[in-house]
This record gives sequence, C-alpha cells and structure tokens, in this order.
Amino acid sequence: MSGKGNEELPEDLMLSPTTSHLEACQFVVADHTAQLCLRIVQWLEEIASKTLDLDNKVRGSHVGTYLPSSGVWRQTQRSLKTGVSKPKTIHHLDFDAPTRECAEQLPDDKKQDESILEDVWTLLRAGRREEACDLCRSAGQPWRAATLCPFGGLDLFPSFEAMVKNGKNRTLQAIELESGIGHQWRLWKWATYCASERIAEQDGGKYETAVYAAQCSNLKRILPICTDWESACWAMAKSWLDVQVDLELVRLQPGGTDQFKSYEDAIDRSAGRGDGVPPPTVGPENWPLQVLNQQPRHLSSLLQKLHSSDSVHEGVTRECKEQHRKIEMNLMMGDIPHLLDLVWSWISPSEDDQSVFRPHGDPQMIRYGAHLVLVLRYLLVDQMKDTFREKIMTVGDLILHMYAMFLFSKQHEELIGIYASQLARHRCIDLFVNMMELRLNGSWHVKYKVFLSAIENLPFSPGDDSKGSFEEIIERVLSRSREIRPGKYNKSSDVAEQHRLQSLQKAMAVQWLCFTPPFTINDVQAVRTKLLFRALLHSNILFREFALISMWRVPAMPIGAHALLSFLAEPLKQPTETFPCAEDLDVYENLREFQDWSEYYSCDATYRKWLKVELENSEVSSLELSAEEKQRAIAAAKEALGFSFKLLLRKENPWLVPTEDHTYESLEPLFLELHATAMLCLPSGECMCPDATLCATLMSALYSSVSEEVVLTRQLMVSVSISARDNYCIEVVLRCLATEGDGLGPHELNDGGVLAAVVAAGFKGELVRFQAGVTMEISRLDAWYSSKGGSLEDPATYIVRGLCRRCCIPEVILRCMQVSVSLMESGNQPEGHDQLIELVACPETGLLHLFSQQQLQEFLLFEREYSIYKMELQEELAI
Repeated sequence: MSGKGNEELPEDLMLSPTTSHLEACQFVVADHTAQLCLRIVQWLEEIASKTLDLDNKVRGSHVGTYLPSSGVWRQTQRSLKTGVSKPKTIHHLDFDAPTRECAEQLPDDKKQDESILEDVWTLLRAGRREEACDLCRSAGQPWRAATLCPFGGLDLFPSFEAMVKNGKNRTLQAIELESGIGHQWRLWKWATYCASERIAEQDGGKYETAVYAAQCSNLKRILPICTDWESACWAMAKSWLDVQVDLELVRLQPGGTDQFKSYEDAIDRSAGRGDGVPPPTVGPENWPLQVLNQQPRHLSSLLQKLHSSDSVHEGVTRECKEQHRKIEMNLMMGDIPHLLDLVWSWISPSEDDQSVFRPHGDPQMIRYGAHLVLVLRYLLVDQMKDTFREKIMTVGDLILHMYAMFLFSKQHEELIGIYASQLARHRCIDLFVNMMELRLNGSWHVKYKVFLSAIENLPFSPGDDSKGSFEEIIERVLSRSREIRPGKYNKSSDVAEQHRLQSLQKAMAVQWLCFTPPFTINDVQAVRTKLLFRALLHSNILFREFALISMWRVPAMPIGAHALLSFLAEPLKQPTETFPCAEDLDVYENLREFQDWSEYYSCDATYRKWLKVELENSEVSSLELSAEEKQRAIAAAKEALGFSFKLLLRKENPWLVPTEDHTYESLEPLFLELHATAMLCLPSGECMCPDATLCATLMSALYSSVSEEVVLTRQLMVSVSISARDNYCIEVVLRCLATEGDGLGPHELNDGGVLAAVVAAGFKGELVRFQAGVTMEISRLDAWYSSKGGSLEDPATYIVRGLCRRCCIPEVILRCMQVSVSLMESGNQPEGHDQLIELVACPETGLLHLFSQQQLQEFLLFEREYSIYKMELQEELAI
C-alpha cells in the first residue's frame, strides 16, 4: 500500500486527442482512493498469479491446459447430425444459440464449457487476461476471447504498466474519434452487464456469469463464487475502481458535470436500498448507474461488506476474523497505530510474565510484527506526526524487543543487533545488558556472537541520544556485575568460599572487553585500544577487591583474579610501546598496576601451592613421608619465598605505588568518601547476621579506631547500615575532610590515609570496643572525592590502593615468615630471612606502620619460632 509513490505517466506515450484509457490512467494517478484500489487489485492479483506458478511448478500442470478445440460442442454436434431432437437442447451451434433459443447444449458439452470458464475465471482473477483469451481461442471459442478483450485486444486496465504495454497504439483513439471519448467503453460495459444478467437469469453457469460480471462491476453476480477473502476483496476493489473510472469518464463528456452530479444523487438515494435491489432499467448512455448501488462508498464500507454483508460467502466472513486478514485490512485502511496495537496484543506477555526474559505468542507473528515495524519506519519516516510517531516508536519498540528476545531464545544472538539498533536508547541498553548477564557463563563462541552483534550494529561511543552505544552497555554490565547478589547463609556458611565463587562471576564480565573487534567496523584500532584500557581499569578495581577477600590462608585459589589474568593474556600480547596514549585514561599507570597485581597473584598462587602440599603432608606422620614428598614441600616453600621476596624487595618501583602521583588541588573544601559493602565474620569463618544494635556498635568502634583529635580536625563521619540488597551484608560509608598529603597534594606514605586506616582496623579484626576477632570481609569498595554538598566527583583511587598496601604487604610478609618457619623446622635454612626482617624494621621502607598491633605480634611469634628451630638445627649440626 505504501511501498512506492505514484508513478508519473511518460510524456512520450501521451496521445492527442486523448483516449478514455489515457484519461483513466491519469485519473488513477491523481486520485488517492482510486490509486489505493489499484494497488489492492494489483497486490491480490500478484498473489493469485504466484499461486498459479507454484501449482505449475509443483504439479507440473497449468490452469488452461486443454486439448485444441475442446470448447467446441462435439456431443451436441453429433446429436444434431443424427437428427434426434432432445427437449431443451439447442438446434444450432453458434454461440448465441443458448440465449436465443432458451435452450442448452448437451450435458457433457455444458460441463466442458463450465470447466473452461472456471479456468478463464481463475486466469482473470490472477490478472492474466491475455492467457484467458488464448485459452478461449485454443478451445475453439474465439468469439469469447473477443468479448473479453475489446478494442483490438488493448489492455484497458488503468495502470502505468498497461499504458506502457499498449505503447502508442492508436486503435482506441481511432474508434473514439468517430464515436466520442468513452462511448464505446460504456457500450461494452453495458453489453457485458446485460450478458451477465441474462446468463444468470437462464442459469447459464456461475463461472460464465462471473466472467462477464467482472468486466462491468456487477458485484452481485461475482461474489457468489468468491469463497475466500482474497477473491471477495479483489472483486470489490476492482469493481469499485472500475466504477470510479467510469464516473470520471462521464464527467469528461459534454454536459457530463451535470450528469455526474445526478449520479452522485443516485448514489445517495440508493444507499438504503441494499446490494440486491437493482436500479431502474437504463441504457448504455446512463452507464454506470446500473451498478452504482452495488459499490462501497469508501474503504471502510468495503471492509464492512467483507465482514457482514449477506452477499459474501460465509467463508469470507470467517476469514475476516483471522489475524493475517486483520493485519491486511488495517494496512489497507492505513490505520498503522491500530495495527501496531493489534499485533502487540497478540504477542504481549501477560501481566504475571512481564519480568520474564522470554518471548510470548506465535513466533511467526512476532517475526512478522518486527519486520512490519522496520518497514513502516523506513517508508513513513517523513509522514510521522507527533501522535503517530509516538505510537510507532513506543509500540514498535515493544514488538522489536519481543522479537529480539525470540532470537535470543533460539540462540540467534548474531542477529539481535540488527533489531536492537532500532530500539530507543534505554531499551537497547537494557536488552543487551540482560542478554550479556544471561550469557555470562556461556561458551566463548556464544559470548562472541553477542559481542559482535553489539559492536557491529551499534555506535561504539555515545553520540546520538536516541541510540544506545556499546560503551554504555558495557558500563552498565560492569557496574551491575559488582552489585551484591543475595546469597544463602547460615551459621555454618563459609564466607571466604562464598566470596571466592562470587568473584568469578564478577570477573566473567570483563571478558566482554577482551574479545577482538572485527576489522570491518570504523576505527577498529581505536576501538581495540579503548576496550583494552577499559578492561585494565576495571580489572584493577576487581583485583583490589579480590585481594581483600582472599586473605584467608587456605589452599583454594582466588579464581576470580586468575580468570581476569587469563582473559587479558591475549590482548596484552601486543607490545606496550604500540599503545597510543589517551587523554582521559592514564594508560600506563593502569597497565603498571595490572602488572603489579599479576605479580601479587603469582606470589599468592605459589604460597597456596605450598600450603596445599603442607596440609597434605600433615595428614601423614613425618616418619611415613617419603623423601620425594619432603623434597616437594621444600621446593614449593622455596618457590613461594622467591616470588614473595621478588615482590617485597622492589626498590625502584615499590609494589602498588604509582610512578607519578596525581595531585588534586581545590580552592573549595574538598572531602573524601569511602563506600564499602562487607560482611561480619567470626574467626571460624562463620558469618554474622547484623542488626541495628550491631551496626551502632560497629559505627562506634570505627570512630574509636582513630584519635578524637583526628575525628574533629578531619570532620570524620561514619555510617553503618544493613544492606538493602542482602540482609547479611552491611553498608559502611566513611567521609572526612581532605588535607595536604591525604587527598590534597602528593600522597607520600601510600597508605590510603585516614579512611584506609579506619577500614583496615575493621578488616583486620582489631577494632576496640567491638567483638574480638570479628572481621569485616569487604566485597565491594569505592573511594571518591566529594564536594561540601556531598556530590561525588572523581575516584580517589589512592585510598583503595593504600588500603590494599596496608592489608596485602603485611600478609605477604607474614606468609613468608610462616614458610620460613616451616623450612627451618625441616632443617633447611631459607635464604634472605634476615633481609626480610631488616626490610620490615627499616624506617625508609615505611612498611612497619602498615602492620597492625596483632600483625606485629604474629610477626614476632613467627620470628621466635624461627629462632628456636634455627638454634635446634645449629645444635644438631654441632653434635
């Protein structure tokens, strides 16, 4: 209906003087209603024609395939030759004989005629008038072909195609120069009308009646054989189109304007008569008054006739209730808003299933609805007014979103981006975020399909507010991946193991940044660089959190951290010298921190490897251990010490200390904030369920971790509350005034300042006025610069890095002491032990103030044990 504009008639085919066919074509081009009818007719004829071609291809036969002269009345001819006269049988073989003699051919001939006419009707219904005429000629009925194709076989259909096909044929022009424009046209229409009426009155056959009725818009004689919706709609649209053309030709006659008005009055008078009541008998000069009362007045009345008119077959009325017919009728009416509402009502989920990420309704209808929306948006982009635009955008987005979910459910992730790119910005982002979360644990291949679907079809960076971008999707995915997910806890829950498993889920989100973008996208190298930078940045955030939840001295590896390292292994293979600098990202600082964490987790892995061997050996008596098992434990211990010393003894670039400290200057008072999500754990590893009393006690204990002077001068504020997401978690918010060396200027101590000191006390379980040994197991940690009014500004990364140094470095040293004691106990004095002691005691390294009181006590106890084993070993050697 809307796929193409009105085609201008070619000037070189215009004739002067004009003809009725040229006037008809020009009228249809200019008149909206006539043009709509023309397109409906052409659409329905094309469908019917394709059906014929398909039947021919499948069955190997074609409508109209008959033996030559099969339309000649052979049986009747033989009967007449024998001289035997039968009642009601024609006595002559000319084609007018049945009408003139009020008789019929013999039944066999009549049956053959009816079969031929059925095929003629089928071909006319498919717009194949020439084939219908050829069929009549081949069947021995050239007279019938002449009645179907007057004026020398010209195609009189008022279309651009018919005009081009006829070319500059002057047959009609010559005829109308003699008789007047449209005179012969009306005469032929009137003659076919009379023929259809006479044949029907004499019960001459329903197909013959319909064949001639279709030439003159005699609907009441056509509709009885239209048993399906498409045929009935075609008949009404074609009849209405022909009558509109006939009326236009009347208007062009001398004095035709008055006659045209009289016809309009006749239309109004016949409106209440009904289809079945014919007008008064009139001749060809009054055409088309004979059929006016049968025609619809407008498109809505045409569709109403299909629904409820007594003149249509019950199968037509039944088909009107089918979904695809409702769609077609809405398209014909051009009621796009109602059509979209209709499609959405068929595929929309019930109220109970609104939150379920799965498609509803018939898959074919979902697919059709999505493509209908895309086509309508493309075709009608310039015709959208405010209300129409809102409907096609809002309801259209709902339909497209449903189809995207359908594709997702069928594992066609590679196609989703095509449709998601047409969604409103927020819907596009929400869709991909949901998909990425649902495919988070999918295979590499499946996740890469989702990645390609997004990066190939969406802009990489935000630009147009109406379009979602890949960066916005990834930011949402990464942000949501760090959110606390409610867990199942009880008194025996192992919090360390819970956090270890959750860390893997957080790490999996980074894999979306580690895929290689295709070379077909714009600025592929810049995109690869941005992806890598964002992966480094987020990985470092996660590394800090993972380090704080993996302090437990157990053999289980921090799987989240090692997953991150494996994801970034391939992207980081390119030489660092090739990384272009970015103004908004401190590329090399993030890369350097990533390398620091890589070294830390290598150190952590060797310790856990040694601990696993040690625990396995402890289950067996030392006397039963083989030399190989003992040697394996010694080798693991030396490896762990080697990695740890390498990390601790870095002088030029100490671990997790930036090469260039980013100083922050501000004329206005600047504040620091630290937000932490944590669980309270007993020394046994069991979790505590917090309540208001416990939160208040913890808040008081956090205040007490620093002096009152610090609280006052730094305007320290502490807030502790139960998490809204998980009632086993607490939300801790610390806020203080930034000062020189802590928030302003360089941070020389690299310990995170006062906020890190407060959190470290809770993390290490050394809060005064609080339950002894209870620790804060931190699962999410963020630090910010904030304004006096409390609005968060830039990240204060130095606080979190400093907290990690306060917690990780003492723990690495204590683990070294533990391994050294084990080696000394086995009679193997480790190398570098004294250097480790000096490293802690040396004021220049600044490591001593990172230790808490209990950590120092543990350090001294390990040293005491080490010294005792060393003396025992020396005594044994002396003996």
